[in-house]
Amino acid sequence: MLVAEAARQLTVLARRAGWNEQAMAIALTAAGHPGLRAGGPDHTAERGLLIQSAAYTAARAGDAAGMRELTDEATAIAKELGGTVLLRDHGGVFSPTTVQLHRISAENSAGDPSTALAAARDVAPGSLPSTERQARYYTDIAAAFGRWGRRDECIRVLLAAEHHAPEETHARPAVKSMVSGLLVSGRTTSELRGLAARAGVPTYSNS
Repeated sequence: MLVAEAARQLTVLARRAGWNEQAMAIALTAAGHPGLRAGGPDHTAERGLLIQSAAYTAARAGDAAGMRELTDEATAIAKELGGTVLLRDHGGVFSPTTVQLHRISAENSAGDPSTALAAARDVAPGSLPSTERQARYYTDIAAAFGRWGRRDECIRVLLAAEHHAPEETHARPAVKSMVSGLLVSGRTTSELRGLAARAGVPTYSNS
């Protein structure tokens, strides 16, 4: 389990460095280890997390088909487990809901905001296990609306994110980036300026 989790973390680092091919190889090699297949539910959940990470890597590499295939595999693993599995080694959880949350992010990264929004409809935000995941849920939906050019909906969802998880929302770099873009891309409302101020994003007068 410790080796598998180390591989998952290394996958994240490699992906952030732009080494998508290496990240994919690390995740899938670790997921295929016989020890994970022969263990209990926590081992199965860790394998699901590794496949999920590989799916997100495929999305970042522009491979939407590969991303969806791997996400479907992670979904099948989550359904096989029949519920939420808590991974005590790092405090994470794995469930059909968390895989679906990951699907929203992956579809966004693959450049398909309409499919990301469709995936979001299958997630009840109140069922998410932490404020961090709730903030991610709303942030991903806002990002999808932003990519789709639906500015008002983007702002509305960012405000919803702030309502449900204010500290987490204010701290997220993706939120700060979206708010900065919204400030210069169209009409600036008092609600948007207020969100910018609370998130620490500088505003500039248009006068």
